[in-house]
Amino acid sequence: MKVAAIQMVSTGDVSHNLAQAGQLLAQAAQAGAELAVLPEYFCLIGMHDSDKLAFQEAYGQGPVQQFLADAARSLGLWLVAGTLPLRANQPDRVFNSTLVYNPQGLCVARYDKIHLFRFDNGLESYDESRVLERGDTPTWFDLPSRDGHRWRLGLSVCYDLRFAELYRAYAASGVDLILVPSAFTHTTGQAHWEVLLRARAIENLAFVAAPAQGGAHPSGRRTWGQSILIDPWGQVLAEQAQDAGVVLADFNPATLAQRRAQLPALQHRVL
Repeated sequence: MKVAAIQMVSTGDVSHNLAQAGQLLAQAAQAGAELAVLPEYFCLIGMHDSDKLAFQEAYGQGPVQQFLADAARSLGLWLVAGTLPLRANQPDRVFNSTLVYNPQGLCVARYDKIHLFRFDNGLESYDESRVLERGDTPTWFDLPSRDGHRWRLGLSVCYDLRFAELYRAYAASGVDLILVPSAFTHTTGQAHWEVLLRARAIENLAFVAAPAQGGAHPSGRRTWGQSILIDPWGQVLAEQAQDAGVVLADFNPATLAQRRAQLPALQHRVL
């Protein structure tokens, strides 16, 4: 299955971001991708975190969700949109949600980001809990690929990457492809992005697809980028450092079976 990780440098202009996403998704489909994954905050990185509140949508309706359904249907893609702001239980919060669309344009899965990022090194300060309401349910879904193989995919977002227990739960559920749409800061990405992603692939003997925001945003925020595709042995198959683009690689289920047979570590767990 050819997989596309879409890298963007999103702004506070939702229309501009959707137009760019549409162009990149079309590029991925033209290259033969069966699955395309957008980065975290693909539709909006505003001047302030609270800008998300003005663009929130009710689950199942809204212009961003309509765009995603139309894109999946018109391009014939499995499309993972990570993430957009969906209405939460509190009026001053939104969920940071990943939605999955099949090639018929139907939403088949939803994941609300569980772990909310907080960071303060004296120069940069972030606290997602000021605007986001955390989710509480790990989510996976099945994707029957064109060659007949049924993939099981586990959903996660950005800061989730630091919590290995989430991915262990996915491994126990039979997940063989982990998705990590992200908007890592330049500081934390430079230090930890690739090593954490490769670790999640290695310890769970799973493929990993991690599309990212990559560049300087109008708000002054700088994201690390390096959208990346990794095999179950921790080998990097493709990546892009910065700027908008499409990162492509073929994920072979035979490779997955071979690595898990050679090193059946998932069968050796005792805890």
